[in-house]
Amino acid sequence: MGMTIAEKIIATHSIPQKEKVIPGEYLWAKIDETNASNAGYKLLKKLGIKEVFDPDRIYVVYDHEAPPPNIQIAEKVSEIRRFVKEYGITHWYEFGRHGILHQLFPEKGYAVPGDLIAMTDSHSTTYGFLNAASCPINIELIYVLIKGKLWFKVPESIKFELTGKLPEMCVGKDILLKIACDYGTDVGLYKSIEFLGPLASDMSLESRWTMSNMGVELGAKFAIFEADKKTSDFLKGRTNRSYTPVSADPDANYKKEYAIDVTNLEPMVACPPDPSNSKPIRELEKEKIKIHQGFIGSCTNGRMEDLKMAANVLEGNKVHHDVRLIISPASMEVWKDALKAGLFDIFIESEALICHPTCGPCSGLHMGILASEERCISCSNRNFQGRMGSIDSEVYLANAATVAASVIEGVIVDPRKYF
Repeated sequence: MGMTIAEKIIATHSIPQKEKVIPGEYLWAKIDETNASNAGYKLLKKLGIKEVFDPDRIYVVYDHEAPPPNIQIAEKVSEIRRFVKEYGITHWYEFGRHGILHQLFPEKGYAVPGDLIAMTDSHSTTYGFLNAASCPINIELIYVLIKGKLWFKVPESIKFELTGKLPEMCVGKDILLKIACDYGTDVGLYKSIEFLGPLASDMSLESRWTMSNMGVELGAKFAIFEADKKTSDFLKGRTNRSYTPVSADPDANYKKEYAIDVTNLEPMVACPPDPSNSKPIRELEKEKIKIHQGFIGSCTNGRMEDLKMAANVLEGNKVHHDVRLIISPASMEVWKDALKAGLFDIFIESEALICHPTCGPCSGLHMGILASEERCISCSNRNFQGRMGSIDSEVYLANAATVAASVIEGVIVDPRKYF
């Protein structure tokens, strides 16, 4: 019996290295890259640890409350700066000058096919779009920082075979929300999700990026695509590391296999309180749901594909007078590309607010906090109760075109009328 992508990657990183691993097996594996936070710094100091396993493979990106909105957060960032200097961390990126971790990390070429990555952010499944096995961790970070390895229970793998051609105004976000709707947010619980099939190859790298990012919303340990020419084209000039793409064996054993034909897919909208409560826009539009804010950005949908979709809808239109629209490109690279492409002219004319790269609006920590009984339609990844502000507010998730169309009309609407 052959191995899946995840099993192959774990096998090549196992300590001692094994030729084959099986689901349910416990083992140690070396970690290629990780990140760090002020919590990690405090634990290192408390334990008297003087050095980390490799300062060049630890990345510190401060993106959540960026820039600091209050003294408490400013002190936390100051603490992180001390950590970076004291432990000689090579890669330090502070708020809006660079970008959001899950955008910046691939842009800088730090993740490549075949990597095993563990980071302290729940959306660290993101790097699966580059054919890496990447997962979120929590308190285990301290051990990774010291030893550069971590124990794993080899996950079972499930396969989503993606076929058909994406209809207009539909992107990877809509596929992911459709999967969450049909199969639930626990379909991938502690499993490696592998997105395969003709559509997985045909779709843009940015749509794959979004789907791997939101793999954790399906409970996934990993959310992986195969590498192809789009992957290598993206990495060209970004990394000097050699890498070998990883594919599943023809006889790989999957716990379950799902067939997803997107031919009749519509733009999807996730209603509160989680992504599984998703509906096709045609159904939701009938409800005339009033909104107060739109958000286009985050590590999920703050890339050029998303900004171009939004601009195509917003061009020649104004944001509704009862609504505000916040746009935050996911990195300064995206920010500059959007500026050069003339997208900012369209956004400014539509009366949107363009911000620096930050997690602020998505995480509800600052910038665009919702008041009670307000609703936001957002390109971000989560719509849990109180996610973007008041516990009495509501968040709806959609692609950038749906957000743009909705902020024009003041209610959630089908963007295809603007195509």
